[in-house]
Amino acid sequence: MAQVIYYLFIKPLSYLPMSVLHALANLIAFLMGTIIKYRREVIYTNVRNSFPEYSEEEVNRIVKKFYLHFSDLIVESVKLFSISKQEAIERCKIRNPEVADEFFEQGKHVIMVGGHYNNWEILGLILNSQIKHHICGIYAPLTNKFFDKKFAESRSRYGTGLIHIKKVGSFFKNLEESPKAIVFGADQSPGTIRKNTYWTNFLNQETAVMFGTEKYATEYNFPVIFIEIEKMRRGYYEMEFSVLELNPKGSEHTSITERHTRKLEEEINRNPEFYLWSHKRWKHKRRRD
Repeated sequence: MAQVIYYLFIKPLSYLPMSVLHALANLIAFLMGTIIKYRREVIYTNVRNSFPEYSEEEVNRIVKKFYLHFSDLIVESVKLFSISKQEAIERCKIRNPEVADEFFEQGKHVIMVGGHYNNWEILGLILNSQIKHHICGIYAPLTNKFFDKKFAESRSRYGTGLIHIKKVGSFFKNLEESPKAIVFGADQSPGTIRKNTYWTNFLNQETAVMFGTEKYATEYNFPVIFIEIEKMRRGYYEMEFSVLELNPKGSEHTSITERHTRKLEEEINRNPEFYLWSHKRWKHKRRRD
């Protein structure tokens, strides 16, 4: 069934012009937001709890805009199965690649971190084409093996390396000398909650935060760069790098985690509709025993 969906629908759709796909996204947004009401309760609750000062009208406005952006993300992700490198670069440019390139000239590996904000999929596809480091992104495999293979092929078409989430430790231990940029998406809810789980306030809610970015940065003393993504207009994005920490080993414990969490929070506060509100980010609650 997965093969049928891919070859009869997804792949052919990927060859359509982006303008046509965005017209399709308008329909998808209407169906998801009005008819199907896809994860409506999760989306509404996440926005409501994140912005308690907003009126009911403002919350619903963000929810409506989110459905349109999420639909854009769906069709734009479909487009990535066949998009040319030139078009992908035109649609997602880096404003200041020299921030990363300076570390490359010094022969240093770096860790890059960001969140599920705007179109992180196109970022992963073209980042390797715009800076000197070899990009390696961490991913969790999909349950469906066919789609997992197809998505991996799509994401790595232009040189991006993929690191299975369960093999991150061994990847760092066996790093080659040629400078790599390892990309972490640090805003997902941890799979399990342990006694040493780091909790902080994120979007007005007590939140469990994944600690991998800081763990590997401090263990190997790799500089940490935050990736900010701005949506310029439909289908077009710009990235900007900012250095969070030059010397992780000398940093205060949890400071790197706090800083990348705050940077993402600033992004979301500027344009809330571009965050992944359908994700069950706050499914874990802190135990007080």
